[in-house]
Amino acid sequence: MTVLFKVDAEHMRDATTPWTFVASGAPLRDDLLVLTDAVSLEACLEVCLPRLRELGLVITD
Repeated sequence: MTVLFKVDAEHMRDATTPWTFVASGAPLRDDLLVLTDAVSLEACLEVCLPRLRELGLVITD
């Protein structure tokens, strides 16, 4: 699985959603992405970790 966190300085300056989380690859289906844009790293994780668990990944706290 590939996981990417990105912070966009332009969005941070504009006070929008500068953080992006993307997860793809095995063990997910090839065409599946787990993706969100959020105001913080923590907010990305709050959205994406439950989704990854729903898809069968074992993620401990």
